[in-house]
Amino acid sequence: MTSGPHITISKPIVLVGLMGAGKSTIGRRLATTLDLQFIDSDNEIVEAAGCSIADIFETYGEAIFRDLEQRVLLRLLSGPPCVLATGGGAFIQPAIREAIQAKGISIWLKADLDILLERVSRRDTRPLLKTGDKGVILTRLMEERYPIYAQADITIDSNAGLHETVVDSIIGELSKLKATAQ
Repeated sequence: MTSGPHITISKPIVLVGLMGAGKSTIGRRLATTLDLQFIDSDNEIVEAAGCSIADIFETYGEAIFRDLEQRVLLRLLSGPPCVLATGGGAFIQPAIREAIQAKGISIWLKADLDILLERVSRRDTRPLLKTGDKGVILTRLMEERYPIYAQADITIDSNAGLHETVVDSIIGELSKLKATAQ
């Protein structure tokens, strides 16, 4: 049990959302605020595979990546409370979503297309965006994934503003969630 500002966290906080929503950036700040470990599942997958996510996609394909992602996330969800940033497709997988719903608190960081495009254009490391127009791909992913992300325990607008504002919003929602659970 770790306590941050006025709340006690007893299970992993899992950040979900599309690439560019801020899961890693916000996750690090949230973990610091709550005095929890921050874990980026993509980094854990890279460590387990011994190669980059782009290389996994290119060499073995998305199905093998998703299998590895599931195994890594199930292991992390069985660990101590932490802030866990997931890849954009993780919560879409039924087995991963069910495990998160059973063992964690899911938070969807929701952002609009223009914000996501601006953020993902900073680096060219996203395998799903290498196959065509980023705006078209992100729009399709939003249509497919937003209804599933909406199943998260908490939804937070991560469009603009200071990271601290988003972290404060998450803390506020976690406090409300804890209050209704008691």
